[in-house]
Amino acid sequence: MEAAAGVEIAKHILLTCGLILAVGIITGLLSQKLGIPDVAVFLIAGVLIGPQVLGLIHVSADSPLNQIILLFGASYILFDGGASLRFNVLKQVWITILVISTIGVVITAAITGLAAYYILGIPFIVALLLGATLASTDPATLVPIFRQIKIRDRVAQTVMSESAFNDAMGAIVTFGVLAVAMGNGEFSLTSSLLELCKQSIVGIVAGGVLGYLAALLIAHERWAFLAEYAPAVTLMAVIGAYFAADGLQASGFMAVFVFGIVLGNKEAFGFKMQAGEAQKLDEYVMTTAFIMRLFIFILLGAQVDFSLMSQNLTGGIVVVTVLMLVARPVTVFLCALPDRRAQWSFNEMLFMCWTRETGVIPAALSGLLLGMNAPGAQTIASVTFIAILMTILIQAPTTRWLGSKLGLLEESQKLRSR
Repeated sequence: MEAAAGVEIAKHILLTCGLILAVGIITGLLSQKLGIPDVAVFLIAGVLIGPQVLGLIHVSADSPLNQIILLFGASYILFDGGASLRFNVLKQVWITILVISTIGVVITAAITGLAAYYILGIPFIVALLLGATLASTDPATLVPIFRQIKIRDRVAQTVMSESAFNDAMGAIVTFGVLAVAMGNGEFSLTSSLLELCKQSIVGIVAGGVLGYLAALLIAHERWAFLAEYAPAVTLMAVIGAYFAADGLQASGFMAVFVFGIVLGNKEAFGFKMQAGEAQKLDEYVMTTAFIMRLFIFILLGAQVDFSLMSQNLTGGIVVVTVLMLVARPVTVFLCALPDRRAQWSFNEMLFMCWTRETGVIPAALSGLLLGMNAPGAQTIASVTFIAILMTILIQAPTTRWLGSKLGLLEESQKLRSR
């Protein structure tokens, strides 16, 4: 009987995955026809086939299947994003990335928290906890967007790098405020900064070492005996980088992002793959990243709880509007304007103000708060769902339009130079 039950569960999971793949392929084609990032269409598709509408799939947020997809999917998407970055561009903008992914998170959390306090009428500490939960941007959303829409290199790479690095800071601020909210201690700036430094350094070292090792094994002139198995090496190394950092209490997401940067810039270390092998690896990474994001965002849409959202619908919309139109612009201008090395133009900063989608990381944090019965967890979860829907469905589809209007699309730059 137990074996039969196990087979039925396996069949149900297989059917669910097959359905998600089928819906994802169809909606992916639709997004191409519409000319908008596919993450927005995947999210809508997930809502439609989820338990709130058609009820075709039901995968709870705390299920092992969902957690595996989130962990590996977000890790692989981050690796893909890191691999697209280039050292020569990062040298110009590293100060902005550092400031906006640390101090910027605190600024966003503070402004959003104050808005929540006055608009929702919730206790101040709960409002700050909400602000901290929403403060980090989402790499699983932003990386695919910039893969599909070719924005000026330094702008795209700054936004992608910020989203990869600020998840650690967002988690630290969230759990620091949570300790105060639950009466388990007081927030310590010194210990939080030390924890951030530890997570960053260990994550960077773990990702850098594994990235160099992977490049050595697939692209070195003498030692590339795994070049033929480069796709499998990337899978193994992404998982290894995440768990190496996680086991040392550091950011696994940061580790896989740095791993991607090192592997993507392997030529800078004197490594070069054969053209055929490099093309095979690129095609594999692109296909795998597509599958991961369709699973992540269809499941995320399917888990949107409209009954929970309705509890704070009007106030939540106003708070998220403040997050998008006040907190983000203030954060960008305060963090990017003083960077004389990067010399950001007004149009570039304006574009960065608009690209701050909320997705997997804030959803995971709000889910953890619900599981811990944190003060105001229901309110935080409801506003987080509103933020996910508003930012992905409003900001993601308008990214290409805004980039074109501001003259930041690479296509428009090429046309202008001819």
